[in-house]
Amino acid sequence: MFNASIVLYRHDPEDIFPLLNSLLRCRGLRRLFLLDNSPEATKAFDHLPVIYHFNGRNLGYGAAHNIAIRKSLAEAIPYHLVLNPDVSLEPSVLTRLEAFMEEHPDAGLVMPKVLFPNGETQYLCKLLPTPADLLFRRFLPPSWTMRRRHRFELRHTGYNRTMDVPYLSGCFMFLRCDTLREVGVFDERFFLYPEDIDLSRRIHRRARTLFFPEVSVEHRHEQGSYKNAKLFLLHLVNMARYFGKWGWFFDAERREINRCILRSWKQDEY
Repeated sequence: MFNASIVLYRHDPEDIFPLLNSLLRCRGLRRLFLLDNSPEATKAFDHLPVIYHFNGRNLGYGAAHNIAIRKSLAEAIPYHLVLNPDVSLEPSVLTRLEAFMEEHPDAGLVMPKVLFPNGETQYLCKLLPTPADLLFRRFLPPSWTMRRRHRFELRHTGYNRTMDVPYLSGCFMFLRCDTLREVGVFDERFFLYPEDIDLSRRIHRRARTLFFPEVSVEHRHEQGSYKNAKLFLLHLVNMARYFGKWGWFFDAERREINRCILRSWKQDEY
């Protein structure tokens, strides 16, 4: 049994209905929260069995999801699903993920394989980032940074088997509520972008953060900060806050976590 939450901001309800219909067909879903950060409320979801919460202002991604997550933590709900409105899935995916979590009580977070609409894999399993990982790929030609980017995105793994990953994308996070009670919810200092890095990292300290490629979802992955100057600036500001929290160039925990992840794969090669 799980609750799920989706954060909206100026989304066309017609684009959201297919995802809502898929979620509502899942037997394990107890409550579905729509957290609306838009400037105006809508009545488009009144006919659906969802909990629509109009925030009246843009709280940010993590802060809006926290409204629903805290309700799950206050109840006897084992799991909470955080996902983007631009995701498409089959209800069976959620049944498999819930069963996977039941079979792996040491897991605090699981993410399925995420595909582009054309079926290509999105490389969303990552090491904990350094400033160079983010700056080089934004400002240098891709050919100059390919080797480092592939290492950061763990592409050498093939994305074809279950693996521990310290940074899983916030587009789809199937979370164990007991683990969230230990590590906390999204850090609301991050308005947008690094909140998934921060939460994945805190969960990875206490429990396993797993990629489970036996099921997949589709994600349109708009990458707004690559197209919009305001979002790009917002991305930079919030990443500065993230590195201010965890460390810029001197982050011993990051170095040790990444070293352990890479070493585990080198050992598997022999």
